[in-house]
Amino acid sequence: MIVALIAAILASVVPVEAAHLAEQPKKHTVVYHLNEPSVDKARFVLGNIQNHIDGVGGMKNVEAIELVVHGPALRNFITRDMNPDIKRALDELKGEGVAFGACGNTMKAFNITLEQLPAGTRALPQGGVVRVMELVEQGYVYIRP
Repeated sequence: MIVALIAAILASVVPVEAAHLAEQPKKHTVVYHLNEPSVDKARFVLGNIQNHIDGVGGMKNVEAIELVVHGPALRNFITRDMNPDIKRALDELKGEGVAFGACGNTMKAFNITLEQLPAGTRALPQGGVVRVMELVEQGYVYIRP
């Protein structure tokens, strides 16, 4: 009888806890990594980020998304030469709260200044790959489309 009573109590508590968890979706923390020089690849990655945001129900379900760009891919983000589709997509993502980081080593190697990159770009003096590693160590999910 006591076993049946305990089982009944536990059965009534578990669904309440599960319902509570369903009401509070996990906030996502994600780092996207881009180093390929293709304009098409840059557009693809930016589209993936937007699809990600849309797929989880919007930024209300996102703690943080950061795009880290290094190597030849960074040339696609020099403002004066930026493809209009890339500019539009990046502006929309930054407007939603997506962070954009540029590898300091790449900036130095390619003589790119922060002023040449879109407003709000964060220079990563430690390097792009180090930033990716730091974010992964903090629990970010790593995505390299």
